[in-house]
Amino acid sequence: MRASTGDGEQDLEAPASPPRQAGRRGPRPAGQATISRVAEAAGVSRATVSRVMNGSPSVNPELAARVRAAAEALDYEPSAAARRLALGRTGAVALVVPDLSNPLFQSVLRGLSQAAGRAGRQLLVAESDEDPEEEVILALEARRNSDALVLASPRAPDERLRALGDRLAPFVLVYREVAGLDAPSLSIDNAAGIGAVVSHLAGHGHRRLAYLAGPDGSAGNAERLAALRALAQAGPGIELTVLACGSMFEHGHAAASRVAECGVSAVVAFNDMVASGVLTGLRELGVRVPGEVSVTGFDDIPFARYTTPPLTTVSIPQSELGRQAWERLRGLMNGEGGGYNVRYQPRLLIRGSTGPAPA
Repeated sequence: MRASTGDGEQDLEAPASPPRQAGRRGPRPAGQATISRVAEAAGVSRATVSRVMNGSPSVNPELAARVRAAAEALDYEPSAAARRLALGRTGAVALVVPDLSNPLFQSVLRGLSQAAGRAGRQLLVAESDEDPEEEVILALEARRNSDALVLASPRAPDERLRALGDRLAPFVLVYREVAGLDAPSLSIDNAAGIGAVVSHLAGHGHRRLAYLAGPDGSAGNAERLAALRALAQAGPGIELTVLACGSMFEHGHAAASRVAECGVSAVVAFNDMVASGVLTGLRELGVRVPGEVSVTGFDDIPFARYTTPPLTTVSIPQSELGRQAWERLRGLMNGEGGGYNVRYQPRLLIRGSTGPAPA
């Protein structure tokens, strides 16, 4: 018999005959074991079997024991996909990045993947190839197939992200902070990093600087360029030349000839990939680094210290950002909230790619 309460149906089945072969394993019955066969063997409904398999505490302990005995006797294993569907969870979290070939995002991916894996979660990864519209499509699709989402350095405009906030929740922003968006953010103080770079270069007598700009949609690029322009206006005799570039090695390599032609004594590259490319390009042109031109990067990706010469750059905690992104996702999924926003202070690492300005 059954009784219905305001909280839903509760099982009150009358005692039934013991399940077939309960408590001992015999030959597996012919045909694949199903939830219906377990329900029949235990003398309960399919809904009761489902609740027992999903660990619901609402089932009478005697009934639960009977269902588990029947499931064991029939060698029944519930479908993981069906279990996730019943619980309304996928068991996965997702990460969307602009470019997977960039070691910066690989480090975030590693930190997030390791932390989520320890919690028994799978990680879905998607790449937008620096396309803001593709990024939005991928983010929505990734969120439909996961329980939560991380957007790493998203290229979509602030207003677009605010408009999508409810559809993407719960999610976390990495390398980006958007005012008025109800999502935790883990960002970098780009102005502080650029300030440290310019102070270092100015201390070596550099006054004519070139900035190799990153992608137009990058909030980090906008913040670094704004900081450079502000410092150039405030600094004594500093001249800034802005050269359109990109975010990858080949973009920096292609920009080397323009750097050599514009007569600057130092290059501030959008990131380490661009800086590595311009180092190679200048060497091929016979331009000495740092004898004739100093070069700086941003991010401190793993091979920055192994370039020729080793790259002066701004270090940020890449793997830590991935781990912290997981902690905020976990809190959001558990209804605990995503915690406070964090803006990390970067650290200047001085290596061999910078030196005194030429006379």
